[in-house]
Order: sequence, then C-alpha cells, then structure tokens
Amino acid sequence: MTYHSKIIGLGHYVPENIVTNDDLSKLIDTNDAWIKERTGIEQRRHVVKGSGETTTTMGVKAAQVAIERAGIDKQEIDFIVFATLSPDYYFPGPGVLVQRDLGIDTVGALDVRNQCSGFVYALSVADQYVKSGMYKNVLVIGSELQSHGMDMTTRGRNISVIFGDGAGAAIVSREEDLTKGILSTHLHSEGEHAEALSLLAPGMGSRWVTDILEENDPEDLSYYPYMDGQFVFKNAVVRFSEVINEGLRANELTKEDISLLVPHQANLRIAQFIQKKFGLSNDQVFNNIMKYGNTTAASIPIALTEAWEQGKVKEGDLVVLAAFGSGFTWGSAIIRW
Repeated sequence: MTYHSKIIGLGHYVPENIVTNDDLSKLIDTNDAWIKERTGIEQRRHVVKGSGETTTTMGVKAAQVAIERAGIDKQEIDFIVFATLSPDYYFPGPGVLVQRDLGIDTVGALDVRNQCSGFVYALSVADQYVKSGMYKNVLVIGSELQSHGMDMTTRGRNISVIFGDGAGAAIVSREEDLTKGILSTHLHSEGEHAEALSLLAPGMGSRWVTDILEENDPEDLSYYPYMDGQFVFKNAVVRFSEVINEGLRANELTKEDISLLVPHQANLRIAQFIQKKFGLSNDQVFNNIMKYGNTTAASIPIALTEAWEQGKVKEGDLVVLAAFGSGFTWGSAIIRW
C-alpha cells in the first residue's frame, strides 16, 4: 500500500510575557523605528526566568493542542520528532522529555538540530516514516527558548532584538489519497558557511565551561550567538527562491498554483523580497514575525497554526513551507491541504 502523509492537527504556544521594542530600548541603545526598519519586528515573547517554562514544557503545550485538534488519543502517536537549537539539557534531547511528560508509551523520539530549518527537516523525517508505512501518527514539534542566551546589551543588539521564544506542533498522519497531503520535501545544506551564523558549544570539541569560568573574561563573546547579518540575508533570498522553485517543479506546479506561502520568520524584509519575486499578494504570504520575532525552529509551525486558525488554510489549498538558516541549511515542503 502506498501512502502520503498529511497534517491532521496543529497547535502552538507562546509565553505570556510580551517584550516590545520600547521595552528593549530600556536595556539596549536601540529604538522601535530602528528595529522595525531592519527586521519588521514590533514585539516578541520571552520566558520569564524562574517561571519553570522550558523548551520542552512549551513543546508539550503546543503538542497537547495539536493532539486534541487531530482527534486522536496520545497513545496513538507512534513516533516523536523534536526540532530545536535550545534544548533543556545538552543531553538528553527534548524528544524523550516530551514522551515522558505527555505520558506516551515507549515510542521512539528523535531530535533534529537544524536551527531555522529545523521544522521543515523534522517534517520531512515524519513524512518519510509515514509514507514508508512504518508509522501512522508522528508528533512533530519545533520549540525554542532563546531569550535567556542573548546578550541583552548594546553590544549584542543586532541579534538580541531579533529572537523570541515559543513552540509549534503538528500531527502527521497516514493519508491514502495520493493527491492530498505532503507532496514532497526538499532539503539542502552548505557547511562552508557554518560559522556565518553560529554559537560555539562550550565543552564538546571546543572550550570547556570550566575554562570559561576560570578565565572570567567579560569581553569573551564566544558563548553568545554570532551572525554575519548581511551575508546571511544575501544567501537567504537566493536559497529561499531556489528551494521553492525546486518543490514546484518536482510536482509540475508553478508559482500561480500557490495558495499560501508560509516562510520561516527570520526577517520581514526577506519574506517581502520573496513575495515580490514570486508575484504573490499579501493574502498569499503569512507573516507573524511582527508579533513573535524569529522563533527559529518554532516559527513555521507557529505561523502555520495561526494561518489555519484564521481560515487562511483550506482543504485543497497548495501550501508551501520554506526555511533558511544556520548551517547553512534550507528546505521546502509542498503540501496539498
């Protein structure tokens, strides 16, 4: 029997704590106009320190909504794929913590470390497992708690104003109608530019945490994220276009067939550039970076969930997901809803 995979339930969760651009201006030499002009972001959500919220707990909350909307029992989930760059622990990954916290039977759990492309990569894994017949229902989560690791000073403003916290989830299930569901996914990487958007991991193959503490160098920025913003932007607009066109060609579709594009919410200017290049209307591209900032692996599932909740995703629509980020990695998913 040949199967397609289909998203049958979506959910998202964001922390209650809203941090506006004006709030950041009290900590950093910046202002609302400066941030909006460069990124399109007006506010983002940050987990309050000491609240007990983690990457895993946010992922669990998003998953609970997705499971309920899918109309399945949690014990019907056969596999878990969790995408994040901000796990609760260096190891183990959050996939097993979700299995524990949801009280799901001892199914497999896989962690995906592809940053901004993480959800598309995770969705691709789920898609292949379902299409092969190995699993029937796969829980896919993208969740990030990034705010606690940002340099909240003027020195780090080019990065710290961009990122936010949150989680999104999807239930990917078996579909016998081969005209529906995930038609194809397309994944790429270019490790040549790995350091252009990166964070050096203390310990594993580099410096140990004990070394950092012993040196106690206030000018040591190695434990904060680094981004060559202009270089990333230039690569992103090229790769976004390429991987969207690749997906359309693979399914003998054209840009005129797109009902809705849900891009990774990295920078509003990138999304607008792609929108213009493909000749899409405002109704054909869904952006919510204004409210949440860049939530990395969580951005596409949060945006896709909100688009569905607002009635912008309907049965029969051609929905395109596309992402680009650290690695460099990028990918797309072509979905007939």
